[in-house]
Amino acid sequence: MRKIVFILLCFSCAVNAQRTYSVDTSYTVKSTYNKLIKKYPEITIPEIAKNENVNQISDVVYFTSKDRILHLDAFVNNKQKQNPAVIMIHGGGWRSGNKNQMNLLAQEIASKGYSCFTIEYRLSLEAKYPYGVYDVKNAIRFIKDNAKKFKVDPDKIAVLGCSSGGQMAALIGTTNGISAFDDPLNKSKSSKVNAIINVDGVLAFRHPESSEGEMASFWLGGSYEEKEENWKNASALSHTDKNTPPILFINSSISRFHAGRDDMIKILDQYKIYSEVHTIENSPHSFWFFQPWFDQTVDFTTHFLKKIFK
Repeated sequence: MRKIVFILLCFSCAVNAQRTYSVDTSYTVKSTYNKLIKKYPEITIPEIAKNENVNQISDVVYFTSKDRILHLDAFVNNKQKQNPAVIMIHGGGWRSGNKNQMNLLAQEIASKGYSCFTIEYRLSLEAKYPYGVYDVKNAIRFIKDNAKKFKVDPDKIAVLGCSSGGQMAALIGTTNGISAFDDPLNKSKSSKVNAIINVDGVLAFRHPESSEGEMASFWLGGSYEEKEENWKNASALSHTDKNTPPILFINSSISRFHAGRDDMIKILDQYKIYSEVHTIENSPHSFWFFQPWFDQTVDFTTHFLKKIFK
């Protein structure tokens, strides 16, 4: 009887740790493909063969609280004892998408000599800003704590994000060492990153080039008029200074996704911090999902990382 009670208690704890929450499944590779194929009939979804040098470890628990368990997928290149790490943040307007959408990109970049990690984080239907930022920074701490297992050089950490994930990647990189952006329940280790790769993510929510509206307002807890401080603090441009790491911008041809980029580069140039820009002509947002742009995204990323982490 005691054994049965113990098992039931354990099951109850597990259920409570993963409470029910709403999920928006509208942003997927398939739905994006169906949307774009009419205008770009040449696009294809990449087919990536398994690489014998890359070990995939799926659904690793990186953080547990009383009401949530968060996971990451690891893609570890086994040829070296230590690799630069690439933390990868999916897009979806802070509301939709999932870590699996980044797995092909992670697998291909890992094959070039990296340890890549695709991160699950809480989206806006579950938790508003800044909790998703806390989650990714907690994942970075976890990866550093397990650097040996994942063959990671803890002094060579890049954060890469696409769309809203790009906005988050830039914010995470520009807030290195700023305690207000760390999870108040988990500040024991550094979440510092050494490079940023922003793939079509805005740098400023309130800016002459920006047209962020309903999706941003929902994540940030209200409109600009209601939550002005959040709109400012969630903008990487607000924190760009001499401590910002080198950054790579990979952009579509849609200008609103570049909002704040040129102003940010002016600040980086002032402090002689390296930056690199690649704007892909005649490309849609979410270009990174599809060929021929998938290979370009990988090439731009790996060339930048080789330069930064040489």
